[in-house]
Amino acid sequence: MSPHLAGITPENLEAALAVRVRADQEHAVEPVAHSLAEAYVRPPGVAWPRLIMDGDRPVGFLMAFLDIDWRADGGSVRRSGLWRLNIDAGEQGKGYGRFAVDSVAAELRRRGCAELYVTWHPGADGPGEFYRRLGFRTTDETSGGQTVGVLDLA
Repeated sequence: MSPHLAGITPENLEAALAVRVRADQEHAVEPVAHSLAEAYVRPPGVAWPRLIMDGDRPVGFLMAFLDIDWRADGGSVRRSGLWRLNIDAGEQGKGYGRFAVDSVAAELRRRGCAELYVTWHPGADGPGEFYRRLGFRTTDETSGGQTVGVLDLA
């Protein structure tokens, strides 16, 4: 089977909510339920939540942010990127994280974006090395105490 994305529906909601990262990663990423609640309270079109499937088996969850007012100043800087990435504890190390980032990159390219942003929990226990291996570079910014990275989509 090959991985693919599925929109969140009443039929797969429980499967999405069952995605759990490893216990030692819980401090670095919000649970899926929190992400879906955030998506619900944002204006339409801002959040792009998706279940990561391998065949009919859920293996992870991602949520992108689309064209947000990055500085909350009326729109001087607008960005899109990967907001959340939760790969189920038993499914890590199998390429699903890379697939998720590639999928968000493809969606942003389709929407005409030139860059993909992400934030991550800093430190040795955070996913910084994972993102750097995929080509992200740090921007020397922080957002909510997290490191900001960017990937050129050109």
